[in-house]
Amino acid sequence: MAVKIYYENELSTDALKGKKVGILGYGSQGHAHSQNLRDSGVEVMVAELPDNANYKLACEHKFKPVSAAEAVKACDLIVMTLPDEAQPVVYRNEIKPNLKAGKVLGFTHGFNIHFSQIVPPDDVDVVMIAPKGPGHLVRSEFARGAGVPCLVAVEKNPSGKALDIALAWGAGIGGARGGILETTFKDETETDLFGEQAVLCGGVTELVKAGFDTLLEAGYPPEICFFECMHELKLIVDLFYQGGINYMRYSVSNTAEYGDLTRGPRVINQQVRQEMKKILDEIVTGQFAREWILENAAGRPSFNALYKKDYNHPLEVVGKKLRRMMKWIDSKEV
Repeated sequence: MAVKIYYENELSTDALKGKKVGILGYGSQGHAHSQNLRDSGVEVMVAELPDNANYKLACEHKFKPVSAAEAVKACDLIVMTLPDEAQPVVYRNEIKPNLKAGKVLGFTHGFNIHFSQIVPPDDVDVVMIAPKGPGHLVRSEFARGAGVPCLVAVEKNPSGKALDIALAWGAGIGGARGGILETTFKDETETDLFGEQAVLCGGVTELVKAGFDTLLEAGYPPEICFFECMHELKLIVDLFYQGGINYMRYSVSNTAEYGDLTRGPRVINQQVRQEMKKILDEIVTGQFAREWILENAAGRPSFNALYKKDYNHPLEVVGKKLRRMMKWIDSKEV
């Protein structure tokens, strides 16, 4: 079945005229949605905890942050851009008591709706606009006249106008410039989690570390290991981005292409593909969601230990040093 894709020439922000949009949280996605919608002529109210870094940033960007409860009372479309693990608490304490019939509750990821951590009443619309990129790209692409593609989904539609509202929101942040693809909360959640775990974050991170460690253990200088296994990855991804796998193979040497075709399947072999299927099954059955919810309830002991273990990996140590030498890179250190 073909996926419905909406583009800029068929959408506008008209469905949001005369309405106020509340953005809960001024973090990665929140700052982008707030500024992009405002620049698109939509009235925006930001909710953020007082005196934290995001609150101060919102003030620098000429917003006057309020509490989540105030934003819910005042706004027609309430957009949750808070971390997944924080949303249920904020929903119970500040959103649910102030959520009146006819309002629209928006999400940028389907986790809490799909796994029933948030169960909105039947008299409010529930929609999603999920950008296929981090918030800083949603903002920077919009500012340069481009846009990050988005997914749109409708979970509840008592008004009969939920899709129109969601598409206006997506158009307002620039998503229609790249295309807004129609989906469901279920499909967005499951594919997003799988992509993060098996490829985009988990898969790539482990592949890069494994390649770096293999060369380092064989006695090669760490600087060369870094350039070969991490730094040059951006060049390859840029080729993917421009023209797919075929364009990447066209652009590299014949030697590199032959190595890709013959050795790549030995690295990502049948065992790896079977493990990917297990990971997807854990997502679909809710096993991963239960694990992550319990991990947060316990104070994140495993999460913190695993993060700390990787923080000073030799790849990170040498990378930090080399990035500082490349003045054209806007080096970021956490």
